[in-house]
Amino acid sequence: MDTSAKHYKRLRMQVDLWRPLSSPALPDGYQFVSWKPIVQERHAQVQWRSFRNDLDGQVFRCLGSLTGCRRLLHETVAHSQFAPESTWLIQFQPEPDWPPVDCAMIQGLIRPGSVGAIQNVGVVPEHRGFGLGRAILLKALHGFRLHGARYATLEVTADNRAAVGLYLSTGFEVTRVLYRSQTAGAVVSGSERRPHQTERRLIQADASDVPTAPVRGASTGP
Repeated sequence: MDTSAKHYKRLRMQVDLWRPLSSPALPDGYQFVSWKPIVQERHAQVQWRSFRNDLDGQVFRCLGSLTGCRRLLHETVAHSQFAPESTWLIQFQPEPDWPPVDCAMIQGLIRPGSVGAIQNVGVVPEHRGFGLGRAILLKALHGFRLHGARYATLEVTADNRAAVGLYLSTGFEVTRVLYRSQTAGAVVSGSERRPHQTERRLIQADASDVPTAPVRGASTGP
């Protein structure tokens, strides 16, 4: 492992979609917006606002700029495995005559073997703490299930304790531990491994210390 560059510990997580899933619920004034090509720019804007000042904007430099987010969204939706059923926005519109404000987003792919892959989960700072991260994650998981997927996977930075806690509470389990380089966001050669039993318990305990923390941007892999 190159010790001259900064590395970030990442967790790969998986959930069994055959287990019971809660229904996604939003607070008053919030609505889900389904995927259509016309909302691609809106996804990019929310992604940028969610990640630009957060940890994952450092891990994946493309998330720190609007240009990078636009490029990433273009690559995601052009992918042959793109899953529109698991790609959503949340907008806030408390009154019918008010202009809606986009405040959360998620994208998904269907990997070979019918495995759902969460790409990015982001909630803009001013709308955190209202359960939007949980709601939009569940919306994507139900989309994967409708597609026939048995499992869903994601990747998260270990230091993003609020996101790790959310995923654990939704039924995800840590399956792999790896490190990514800040310079390229690529997996550091030789770093990927299974989590140790003690490490699993520490991750669970660490995440449980922040049960009410708002979920910030959580990039789950490029």
